[in-house]
Amino acid sequence: MKSLFRILVLSALIFTITACKQNNDSFFGHQTEYADNGENIKTDGTTETLAMVAPPFVPEPTGDRRAKKLIVNLETIEQIGELADGTEYNFWTFNGTVPGSFIRARVGDEIVLNLKNNENSNFPHNIDLHAVNGPGGGAEATFVAPGKEASFTFKALNPGLYVYHCATAPVGMHIANGMYGLILIEPEGGLPKVDKEFYIMQGDFYTKGKYGEKGLQDFDIDKAIDENPDYVVFNGNTGSLLGENELKVKTGETVRLFFGNGGPNLTSSIHLIGEIFDNVYVEGGTSINHNVQTSSIPAGGAAILEFKADVPGDYVLVDHAIFRAFHKGALGKIKVIGEDNPAVFKENEPIKTAS
Repeated sequence: MKSLFRILVLSALIFTITACKQNNDSFFGHQTEYADNGENIKTDGTTETLAMVAPPFVPEPTGDRRAKKLIVNLETIEQIGELADGTEYNFWTFNGTVPGSFIRARVGDEIVLNLKNNENSNFPHNIDLHAVNGPGGGAEATFVAPGKEASFTFKALNPGLYVYHCATAPVGMHIANGMYGLILIEPEGGLPKVDKEFYIMQGDFYTKGKYGEKGLQDFDIDKAIDENPDYVVFNGNTGSLLGENELKVKTGETVRLFFGNGGPNLTSSIHLIGEIFDNVYVEGGTSINHNVQTSSIPAGGAAILEFKADVPGDYVLVDHAIFRAFHKGALGKIKVIGEDNPAVFKENEPIKTAS
């Protein structure tokens, strides 16, 4: 009986130690601390207006700054832009880009979200931020007609990477036209430093014409309901990460991709050909997976993907539902520049065959 008791005690101890180790290997170290205490973090009395930058770039990290009042200004703009070479589309956007501007804050920040609907818009819009604890993620408070403005304030309680999108009915149509973006709530002390950070979102688009058909294409509601997109693209354009727009890093640099999936329908199987993600912050939350080849990102979800650029060359980013990459546009490129690294990769001499 005593032996059985000792075995049970030892088993419980091992389980507890294992659980502690698993919890420590998380997005921000302590999984529940900030969710429990974010509401009680006091701001330092200062106010800052977030400086917006266009994707694929992001604002500066929060670092070790204290919590403050952060003002975020967004404008919904309906505008015609390029979806593919020779193909135009009437995008509905936040701040004129697809995806919308990257919002960066820290846990404990008091965020004032100001939303303006451009006077030239034809439709009302609003915003639902998945980082918000409150009705509709802010959607109810920000429903605005063309030419109008609305505002609400929320406390950043939960660190993580979150999607935001328009939630005006029909919601799917507003998202399908490009109304989505990402908001990052950093932990106290900030994320670990890396050399380069980029912002990418995948989206599926539904057009009256087939893929590659020239001219201005209208939205096709029937294809959207059937979940049969003509285009699956990164950052709103088949060429957004190609040619002059390809992302550039140097060998030895650490790279962080803030990757989101606006949808509205498809799940992304994101893969970087020739690289392995050293760290994947699963669903943008508190758990980290290591040594990942392909990560599944649901519509309305996000993840943080990190890798080190070991070898120079061209690395192709794809949705590994592979026909989407080569036939619908879900393809981008990261160019790594630097010295060869034969310890990691080298091409061998041609094999001589016996004559």
